[in-house]
Amino acid sequence: MTPEESKPWMQRAVWSALLLVAAGCGNAEFDAAEYEAAVLEWREERLANLRGENGYLNLAGLFWLTPGETTFGGGSDNDLRFPGVDTPRIGRFILGESGVRMVPEPGVDVRYEGIPVRALSLSDDTTETPVTITHGRFAWGVIRRQDRYGIRLRDYEHPAIFGLPPLGYFPIDSRYRVIGRLERYPEPRVLAVDTVVEGLGWNPVSPGVVEFSLLGESYALEAYASGDRLFFVFGDRSNGRDTYPAGRFLYALMPGEDGRTVLDFNLAYSPPCAFSDFSTCPIPAPRNRLPIAVEAGELYDPGP
Repeated sequence: MTPEESKPWMQRAVWSALLLVAAGCGNAEFDAAEYEAAVLEWREERLANLRGENGYLNLAGLFWLTPGETTFGGGSDNDLRFPGVDTPRIGRFILGESGVRMVPEPGVDVRYEGIPVRALSLSDDTTETPVTITHGRFAWGVIRRQDRYGIRLRDYEHPAIFGLPPLGYFPIDSRYRVIGRLERYPEPRVLAVDTVVEGLGWNPVSPGVVEFSLLGESYALEAYASGDRLFFVFGDRSNGRDTYPAGRFLYALMPGEDGRTVLDFNLAYSPPCAFSDFSTCPIPAPRNRLPIAVEAGELYDPGP
């Protein structure tokens, strides 16, 4: 798990609209119709992002690299065989102390931002400027998970892009939009969080625990810092019945000095691993498993 899989995919305009109506939570100025419209727009954008170039429906492979040279392409004689790729050998990845470098085979057309390249260092997804390489309908980039580097392959014509039906959701329910209060730790803590990939942990920084009341009972979730937002990986008793078995994700604004923020479980959504086997999602820590069914947000349909 890195910022790629934890970052909010919402566009700023939709997020801001939701914050404006959420700020009215609990007072007479709250506009229920405006809020519902903003949530519905959020849902439409959620589906569009999943189907987009940087979404998770087009993932076609995840290949972990070992130090040194690794050949790749569509041929069976490569160290990494890219499924669906016709080019027998595309080139080599070279993993060294400074990261990954790609050297294409002579005459093979690979591009970065539309420009043909002969050799290139591939900034990974933990950097400000990750590199995406294209070859026909395929694209790939480097992911970094702790001290491991991998190649994530995308197929822009992947059948899953067109096969995903509209996502299901619980009815919008304002009772699941609540005020929380961040109880900060004396110092931020670096945590060890498990992921769906065995042996591949994630170490987010937590500023503290958000306490809140939901349906008349008090609960708390440990928050992870994500820029100007708080990020939550939580489980509840709807998991495996109505929602994704491994939990869901949720964002809230980083609170100010008063510690107050809005937790809106109508905006809870399934992690990338609900849509692709080639993701490295975190799973809820034991303290972030709520003892109730949170019947709000995105549903999960495992399909036939």
